[in-house]
Amino acid sequence: MKSFDNKVVWITGASSGIGEALALAFAKEGAKLVLTARREQELARVKARTGLPDSNVLLLPMDVTEFEKAQSAADLIIKTFGKIDIMVHNAGVSQRSYIVDTDLAVYRRLMDVDFYSTVAITKAILPYMIKQQAGHFIVISSVAGKIGTIMRSGYNAAKHALHGFYDSLRAEGYKDNIKVTTVCPGYIRTNISLNALNESGDKFGKMDANQANGIPAEECASRILRAVLKDKKEIYIGGFTEVAAIYLKRFLPNILFDQVRKNIPE
Repeated sequence: MKSFDNKVVWITGASSGIGEALALAFAKEGAKLVLTARREQELARVKARTGLPDSNVLLLPMDVTEFEKAQSAADLIIKTFGKIDIMVHNAGVSQRSYIVDTDLAVYRRLMDVDFYSTVAITKAILPYMIKQQAGHFIVISSVAGKIGTIMRSGYNAAKHALHGFYDSLRAEGYKDNIKVTTVCPGYIRTNISLNALNESGDKFGKMDANQANGIPAEECASRILRAVLKDKKEIYIGGFTEVAAIYLKRFLPNILFDQVRKNIPE
């Protein structure tokens, strides 16, 4: 039997990067998929790559910041598959701009995409999970959810918020067998820096060198699935530098703060 046989997995941000890699990994392990992103054509491409029959994949294109659509989306999944076993909160956008230059609307956009959209979807599906007495949230945070760095202030804030909210959900949901795995990737080889918002809300449009040399998204996805099977509460995925920074923050914060302020992006 495959590890996720007949599990219904809803993935946001499923059209590229970590989301696409997770879709392929879950499909290989027998899951049924709900794929969400704004670009329906890209979702169709990912669906084709999974090799799953039409009956095992639901394409659910939507902008996750249209919060009012979360409930109808959840209801459609229940109507289609009868349950939601795993919710992967992966949709997100990063930032490349200094605080002094950044328009307030950019911060609102970052919070809407990276934080509030997860809250809206969670509230839509949580009653179903409580009723079925089972459910698992996979929350794609970031090393930025642990450490504040230059030119990432809004992104850092949104990812920090995820930890507070989903740590609470993990505790509140324990009695109903609701589980949470928070994932903190470091540099993963995706287009996140290309699509990051600049100070005016436009796309940054440049590939960070660290991102280009990062861990492949497929390896990241594989580690996430292993963590879910082991019911890991929080995991760090990245190179030595990113993971070491998290432990420095915990045990030697002053050293980390000095390193962060000296690390001026090019």
